[in-house]
Amino acid sequence: MLSGIVNLGGPMKRVLILCTGNSCRSQMAEGWVNHRLGETWEARSAGTRPAEAVHPLAVRVMAEVGVDISGGRPEVVDAYLHESWDLVVTVCDSAKETCPVFTGPVETLHISLPDPAEAEGAEVEIMEVFRTVRDTIGDRLLPEIRNRTV
Repeated sequence: MLSGIVNLGGPMKRVLILCTGNSCRSQMAEGWVNHRLGETWEARSAGTRPAEAVHPLAVRVMAEVGVDISGGRPEVVDAYLHESWDLVVTVCDSAKETCPVFTGPVETLHISLPDPAEAEGAEVEIMEVFRTVRDTIGDRLLPEIRNRTV
């Protein structure tokens, strides 16, 4: 049971989370959704121009909160275009602008998040940017998705 929500045997809802590189924001969001809302939602993530790998600092800050995204790998959004989705979320402005058209009816949501991979400074400062994005996903995106469960 998560926050009083129980899946009473109904079908899982599906959310696809998109950003450009699918290496930080969307990977962290996928991890959060599957970890916190996994009884009612199944999350996947993809990018419009996927990076080579998930950013190691994204893996590190998610591990700090008990979410393992180390097995993730950036994928191209085209692989998901013909699947059925209840919700498509863009977490960067570029992905919103270049989001492809999905077949069938699908709700869309945009939550603009800064790209932590572009953070500069000492490692401690960069880690703080990654943590801020991680926490913003938890504070803003998860309630938006949770509200669509009931």
